[in-house]
Amino acid sequence: MGTSSAVIEVHGVVKEFRHWRRRLRALDGVDLEVRAGEVFGLLGANGAGKTTLVKVLLGLSRPTEGEVRVRGRNPRQASARARIGYLPEGHRFPGYLTGDASLRLFGRLAGLPEIALDRRIPELLELVGLSERGRDRVGRYSKGMTQRLGLACALLDGPDVLLLDEPTDGVDPVGRRQIRDILLGARERGTTIFINSHLLSEVERTCDRVAILNGGRVLREGTVDGLTRPTQRYRLRLAGGEPPPDDKMQAIGAQVLSSNGALEVQVPDVETLNRLVDVLRAERLLIAEISPLRAALEDVFVEVVGGDEHGPGGPHPEPGAGGGS
Repeated sequence: MGTSSAVIEVHGVVKEFRHWRRRLRALDGVDLEVRAGEVFGLLGANGAGKTTLVKVLLGLSRPTEGEVRVRGRNPRQASARARIGYLPEGHRFPGYLTGDASLRLFGRLAGLPEIALDRRIPELLELVGLSERGRDRVGRYSKGMTQRLGLACALLDGPDVLLLDEPTDGVDPVGRRQIRDILLGARERGTTIFINSHLLSEVERTCDRVAILNGGRVLREGTVDGLTRPTQRYRLRLAGGEPPPDDKMQAIGAQVLSSNGALEVQVPDVETLNRLVDVLRAERLLIAEISPLRAALEDVFVEVVGGDEHGPGGPHPEPGAGGGS
């Protein structure tokens, strides 16, 4: 099943729930493979099926149809979940525990020996930037600090695989950058990371490959570079601040999209781009910069889902999930 380098394999997975007298299909024939040592992002709006898939990968939910393997094993087997770190969405810690006590509690639940925890807890608190707050009660932590503590818990036993459900949701820009740096460091150490998120800018900065999930189906998959390849849009900056000849540019098929400091132009092909350069030179205008623009991952996402965030039939919330993803 799958390739030898695949750490996560999902083939033909369907997940249905009974809701009153109806059957709701949260996942509809999902196929995915995540390779060893890569950061993989699963994108989708609320209700797309992202959290349902994470629960299937963890063995917390049994697929209605299809097959799942994590590190070559069925995730419903306890042995398959060894060396897997998990950060759930909206996780909570008892407010009366300190950060350091929370880590010790989770470490004990994971069966780690006390001597290992004595060494590992200070290391992790330093890694996530909580060294000075480890003895403070979690009830006093901000959302970003709580997320970083949750990530520290997921990293406790040096996992081979990290499953992260909305790891930077509600976190400020500084906290998001800290979490991003931690994840990239884990990747450098060989950890395979699966991120479920709707924060497209963070996924674009962090992930090697992504899949877009909508209405329980994977609509597109590929590398971030491949999905955001250069388009027929260009940034054009003229020296001297001279206004461009808009009418002549439009006459050859070049469309000016914006002119805030620099022109953003769209052309149908490279031939038109060259004609545009000829028009500007004929007007004795000096070109200081011309560079291709890449599509943002957000642009790709909107194009793929076509403005319909939930696909046919609307969102398919898992019962008890509060209509989430």
